[in-house]
Amino acid sequence: MANAPHYNINLQNFWNDPYPDLAHLREHLPVAFVPELGATLITRRNDIFELEKKIDFFSSVNAEGPMVRMMGQNMMRKDGAAHLRERKAIAPAVSPKTVKTIWKAQFEAFTQQTLNDIKTQGQADMANDIAKRLSGEALMVLTGLRSMTWQEMDRVSQGMIDAIANYVGDPIVEANCRDCTNSIENHIAQMMPALKANPDHSVLSVQMQAGMPEEQIIANVKLAISGGQNEPRDVI
Repeated sequence: MANAPHYNINLQNFWNDPYPDLAHLREHLPVAFVPELGATLITRRNDIFELEKKIDFFSSVNAEGPMVRMMGQNMMRKDGAAHLRERKAIAPAVSPKTVKTIWKAQFEAFTQQTLNDIKTQGQADMANDIAKRLSGEALMVLTGLRSMTWQEMDRVSQGMIDAIANYVGDPIVEANCRDCTNSIENHIAQMMPALKANPDHSVLSVQMQAGMPEEQIIANVKLAISGGQNEPRDVI
């Protein structure tokens, strides 16, 4: 992409609100190199849909990207057989059948408990008291990190999301992410002996049962938390 036209941005403005620049790029420069990001942006949805499948040119493997540097090389940063192997290992934790037979009842139980708690308070904030809690508690059981609180689950997820987008290399954002990933690793280490003795359907446990290397198990649990908290939280 070295011959792509250049487009300059104001980093602070882009951080605060990227949408005006992205709209301009989609209209006038759908493929452009942005020096301030050190990256070439492809901004039209249909182009991305087509090009992301051409892994010979647009590989998911990016050892220098912020996700790999801050979280480890999870399955999202792998292609082909390497990606499929880890995806199959995790599938028993997140299949529709597992959700229906294992997780659904637990999700409903703590949702009802949340509503009961809110009823006694008389009021609640939809984001902070309901959405963050429901997403966090769902992730606690789904990942296997039952020793973590839902508040900590929300914190570490947001810390990783911020770091993944930290193309400007803000050291404060990086330091916070390191603290978040250390917390996750500590909780994984705490739960591994219990799950080895009593396996379940959690993301952590099914990877252990598949015999995956510990480094990959940890990276994929971090991946599950990074998107698994903020996306359902925002939907709610």
